[in-house]
Amino acid sequence: MNNSNFQGLPKALYPDYGSPEWNNKGDNAWQLTAATLVCLQSVPGLVILYGGMVKKKWAVNSAFMALYAFAAVLICWVLWAHHMSFGTKLISIVGRPKVALTEKFILAQYPLGYVPMADYVYYQFAFAAITVILLAGSLLGRMNFNAWVVFVPLWLTFCYTIGAFTIWGNGFLEPYIIDYAGGFVIHLSSGVAGFTAAYWVGPRHSHDRQHFPPNNIIQMLGGAGFLWLGWTGFNGGSPFSVNGIASLAILNTHLCTATSLLVWVSMDMIVYKKSSVIGAVQGMITGLVCITPGAGIVFPWAALLMGILSGSIPWYTMMVLHRKSAFFQSVDDTLGVFHTHAVAGTLGGLLSGIFAKPNLLTLMYGQKYGPGLVYSFSNGEFKKGLNQIGYQLAGAAFVTAWNTVMTSLICILISQIVSLRMNEDDLESGDDAAHGEEAYALWGDGDNMPTSRRWLISPRIPSLCGRNV
Repeated sequence: MNNSNFQGLPKALYPDYGSPEWNNKGDNAWQLTAATLVCLQSVPGLVILYGGMVKKKWAVNSAFMALYAFAAVLICWVLWAHHMSFGTKLISIVGRPKVALTEKFILAQYPLGYVPMADYVYYQFAFAAITVILLAGSLLGRMNFNAWVVFVPLWLTFCYTIGAFTIWGNGFLEPYIIDYAGGFVIHLSSGVAGFTAAYWVGPRHSHDRQHFPPNNIIQMLGGAGFLWLGWTGFNGGSPFSVNGIASLAILNTHLCTATSLLVWVSMDMIVYKKSSVIGAVQGMITGLVCITPGAGIVFPWAALLMGILSGSIPWYTMMVLHRKSAFFQSVDDTLGVFHTHAVAGTLGGLLSGIFAKPNLLTLMYGQKYGPGLVYSFSNGEFKKGLNQIGYQLAGAAFVTAWNTVMTSLICILISQIVSLRMNEDDLESGDDAAHGEEAYALWGDGDNMPTSRRWLISPRIPSLCGRNV
């Protein structure tokens, strides 16, 4: 390769056969880092969070549901789901299924950036995986693991890909909806689908539903830390470039999250006279979710306002409305995913339509979307701003309707093959019945080990040095 055209550049930046001229090494390095940060939100982030946030007897099952989903989504993603989400249009809501592993495809240039397509496939996989894992939060503590094994690829194929293609791919809503990093595609869909699936699976054991304390709050906080800091890649990676939009998105993300957490804790202290660590984590999550659809297209003052609203409105729906509503009480949403993701995601989508700054929209998308409603007053485009709010509402309605209907059909189909819910006897035991394992069993004592695993303890197992242990 002739490098004479690149005289004056450091030799490390010269193109070569492994890094062609179109490949921006800085963008490529950041994109791989950002995608890995998103993956860390799921594994180990949500694995640890779920494992610590549930009752002790469900720690293994809850963590394993997240771990399984992460692995299963990756295989489905590269075999067919990526192209269904971002490939050639099949119909106006989905792309044509196709394998995303050919050398010609994954080593080609990403059309909207200066990185290989492999970066895009990896990054979007991380989004798809966390969506399914977030959904699982509604089903912890009773779903038959065999049913979950079937549910994950079906939901990815018939729900997630539709939302991704329709709003981000080449679908009919793509020219209209502002969704910077997944307020609708990821959070609204996981919240609605989780709530719907929880209805079909049925409730936890009656005792668990009344008494479901976290088994390890410190571990839960560790998982929450992965989730919060990992969101740096979640929102910072969406521009696919190391630019000002990425920097602004990261700052806005943490501003909104910190504000939301503090508002949620304040609400707890005002109403219940006591702060709650679990409440702080819920406030953290609603802040992260709310800023996601607008992280790179709003100014920091708007991020602070979004944090105030995301720490108060979902707090009200979860802590007040949920307890008073027969509708919410009839469905056992284990971790309140509907409130932390569906409510907060919808709120963020609408607020993005209000606070989106015209010049930031242009930097991110070009001349595509109308200005945020706030800015439409000053530039004489009030009708455009109002229309944008209408489009945001239409996008939320479509995602809600599609996920409600398709998740129901998926659950009905699976129920004809395998029971969605574990039987009552197994619900009494939890992890031992589901997997033959316990989270905190003192296995060396033998008596505390699940009966199905006692064969592991034997006085005749040879050690590496040849002695019996």
